[in-house]
Amino acid sequence: MQTPEQARDLAHDLVSRALAAGASAADAVFACDASTDVQIRLGALEDVQRSESAAIGLRVFDGKRSASVSGADVTAAGLATLAERAVAMARLAPEDAYAGLAPAELLARGPLPALDLDDEQDPDPALLRDLAERCEAAARAVPGVTNSEGGSAGAVRSVMALATSHGFVGSYGGSRYGIGASVLAGAEGAMERDSASHTVRFLSDLESPEAIGRRAGERAVARLGAGKISSGPMPVVFDRRAGGSLIGSLIGAISGSAIARKTSFLLDKRGKAIFDSAVTILDDPHRVRGLRSRSFDGEGLPTRPWRVIDQGVLTGWMMDSAAARQLGEAPTGHAARGISGAPATGASNLHMEAGHDSPEALMAGIATGIYVTELIGMGVNGVTGDYSRGASGFIIRDGQLAEPVSEITIAGNLIDMFAALVPADDLEFRYAVNVPTLRIDGMVVASS
Repeated sequence: MQTPEQARDLAHDLVSRALAAGASAADAVFACDASTDVQIRLGALEDVQRSESAAIGLRVFDGKRSASVSGADVTAAGLATLAERAVAMARLAPEDAYAGLAPAELLARGPLPALDLDDEQDPDPALLRDLAERCEAAARAVPGVTNSEGGSAGAVRSVMALATSHGFVGSYGGSRYGIGASVLAGAEGAMERDSASHTVRFLSDLESPEAIGRRAGERAVARLGAGKISSGPMPVVFDRRAGGSLIGSLIGAISGSAIARKTSFLLDKRGKAIFDSAVTILDDPHRVRGLRSRSFDGEGLPTRPWRVIDQGVLTGWMMDSAAARQLGEAPTGHAARGISGAPATGASNLHMEAGHDSPEALMAGIATGIYVTELIGMGVNGVTGDYSRGASGFIIRDGQLAEPVSEITIAGNLIDMFAALVPADDLEFRYAVNVPTLRIDGMVVASS
């Protein structure tokens, strides 16, 4: 696997070859990784995989025409062929008035922030096997667990580099470790499954496999004995696993491309309060050891922490350069880049600040409601904000969690849901998107 310095040199070399082939501008991205994954089922080794991959992508411009190509051949001959093919394709492409690299004056300059993303370890597969075995064993030891879909442990080292023809070259490496288990519980002919996992940048930050496995088993057992609930409007409480998806719907609606196309239910909401004043949501690309931390974006612009929602108010749009040109504004450092194609808009580490009340206090006044632990399907209309998703979790009776419930649908409109949202005080930084427990009154629950 290439080092960050070697990756940077490859991307820069490819850009130089594109200019030599006749491109008016170009950028290149190189990514490689090496991973090891171990799967355990019912205490026996089921699979061990070791893989390495590398790919390089090139975007070239011929004036306002552009084309993107990608490949895995990083020899001198392979890079030359890739550059020539991309330039030939660009000359045949239609013009795009908004195409182009990011503004040169906005590129990241000088030292980039140190984000501590790589522990530079390469764990022995025997260690990963031990972690997977311990995780599954702890899950299977929970009374009521009757079967297992397996335990797993994995480690990945990766490198990413970006180079542009107008002066940016950057790269960084990262590590990632994960363990998890998925098990089934059964009683009186019923069967339920659930899982638990943990993913971190540094091996030393992993939660114990016993704790993760035990959580998986307890979650599966807790789902047994599902009850029924009458349909109608009622409060819905989202646990921390499920609540993060609401932030995803918000981010999709404030992307520059959605605003430029006028396909967002938040089109006229910039600068306005769309949440209660107790709600603040931040995008923080500089979180040390963050799962989505990055010092520069997919176009070479500097990243910065940003309050997406500041005391309830929507502060602006997330924009790559193309969307910014279309809107007549400046890009915000939120371009996300894959190996092929043009940059799109993407957030980094997102979180909602904690509220003031505990989850128990948040539920205390609910006579009948739903506590959601899992969401199913993708029933969100980004144009209207209409929201309807399958869900499972627990019935709330007189402020307390009662019997589990499944095969229900929760529905509302995101404008109304955001306005009614109340956060609890139990924020934990565990995922790429982190929220505390959330309460939303007035949602419609339908039970099958």
